[in-house]
Amino acid sequence: ETYDPNQDDLIYALYTSGRISTKYKGDWQYVKVEVRAKLPKGAGTWPAIWMLPTENYYGDWPASGEIDIMEHVGSNLNRVHSSVHNSTNYTELPNDQTSFINLEDVSDWHIYSMIWKEDEINFFVDEQPILTYNNTGNGSELWPFDQKFHLVLNLAIGGTWGGEIDPAIFPVDLIVDYVRIYKQKCF
Repeated sequence: ETYDPNQDDLIYALYTSGRISTKYKGDWQYVKVEVRAKLPKGAGTWPAIWMLPTENYYGDWPASGEIDIMEHVGSNLNRVHSSVHNSTNYTELPNDQTSFINLEDVSDWHIYSMIWKEDEINFFVDEQPILTYNNTGNGSELWPFDQKFHLVLNLAIGGTWGGEIDPAIFPVDLIVDYVRIYKQKCF
């Protein structure tokens, strides 16, 4: 679709993105998140399953953190990333804060999950471990993950990481079968 936010016949973008957020409807601390989904293929797609702090206790992004359960960039087909961001490391992430797995086909059903505890965050795809990020006890600059976060599911088109869009890919979908949130006593 064309995006003309002012309805003045000036097109600001040829594509729009969409997201669903649980902010103030579902906010958790120390949980397991499990999402079964099929990801879109194609240059310019950037689907993500991620969490943001509900109240930004330590300040605006990235100081209060971000938990990326799954990100996929369509121009790098079948590589799925998991990451955490904080005020110390938020763009060029060190190896202890990001990792990836190559899947056979992201458009098949896969389960993307994360277990967040007081001392570590673990990421999985189809129960295969991808990344463990540990709380080293060195403060909120590295571990702002001691507050409530909410879940975001989105399909971005283009953007800084999504990159150049191939118009031939449309229509594309991020298809979600289910989202499950488990309290810590359940895992």
